[in-house]
Amino acid sequence: MSMEIEPPLEVRYYALMKDEMEGKNGRLKAEEEDDHDEVVEECEDEIELPMIDLGLLKMGNLEKEKCKNEIVEAARNWGFFQILNHGVPEKVLKAMIYEQKKVFNQPFANKSLSNFLNLAGTYRWGNPVAISPTQISWSEAFHIAVLEVSSLNDHLTLRSTMEGVVKKFGRLAENISEVLGQSLGIKSSYFKERCEKGKSSFRLNRYPPCPFASKVYGLIPHTDSDYLTILYQPQTSGLQLMKAGKWFPVKPNPQALLVNIGDLFQVVSNDVFRSLKHRVVASEGVERFSFAYFYCPSDDVMIESWLKPSIYRQFSYKEYRQQIEKDVEKTGNKVGLSRFFLHNILPHLGQ
Repeated sequence: MSMEIEPPLEVRYYALMKDEMEGKNGRLKAEEEDDHDEVVEECEDEIELPMIDLGLLKMGNLEKEKCKNEIVEAARNWGFFQILNHGVPEKVLKAMIYEQKKVFNQPFANKSLSNFLNLAGTYRWGNPVAISPTQISWSEAFHIAVLEVSSLNDHLTLRSTMEGVVKKFGRLAENISEVLGQSLGIKSSYFKERCEKGKSSFRLNRYPPCPFASKVYGLIPHTDSDYLTILYQPQTSGLQLMKAGKWFPVKPNPQALLVNIGDLFQVVSNDVFRSLKHRVVASEGVERFSFAYFYCPSDDVMIESWLKPSIYRQFSYKEYRQQIEKDVEKTGNKVGLSRFFLHNILPHLGQ
């Protein structure tokens, strides 16, 4: 692998190590920071997440209801599930991986230009707000607003491939949200109305081989700040999710797409569906790729619990994102939903 394509992750790692040893990391620790991640039990056995055949939705009423019930149960019990017969041909998924490899194989000096891909501020690497080596994400990514994909004028095959994937993933997110929403008594157009011209985004991920794989993450532990995420990860994944206080590796399935509940859906469902913390472990010898679609509303959309009494106060999507940015800036970590609890409800909360 040509070194000129690599972001300077090692330089960043050693600089943070030095700062830590010299006591220069002056910011506050996050209130919700999982300082004891290292001592949380780690399970070696891969879990097979619920696998749902979306082909049943095109069949008779019985099959359709069975599929909808499976989606709701998987979201309720796991927060993560896999879907097959999702309508995105394997050749399209592979074409997207091929196109993103070409982009990531550009020299770092090019990728980090502010107007690379004709889009501002889309390239990210290593977690710029990390204040300790454990907060580094040993990865690089292009995070692209869905509404801006059509601006990729100088990369026509990348653009047409991405447009195809984004359109299909967007429809899947809308349909799955509708099924989950209907189980709560929410009208079928609810999510479409909020997200059609919203802040949904598409993220291309690359995880380079890491010489300190046991000391850093590929992607630090987090929850997703959206309604739903749809992820494609062929071959080795490195994805792990936290359930019942344990980290579980997720068994990858190259035919399936992975769906997970985000923070906003947790609020809308009043904790019926939970946004699970997850992470990607670093790998010493393997380069990995994945891509994800984040289903998000417009800035001014009010996020509120559909079921009452509400555990959360009402807030706009813009306020939520700004609060996350503030916390991350201050502490290096996202605090998230606990900022928006209605405290008079807290004593009655069951975890």
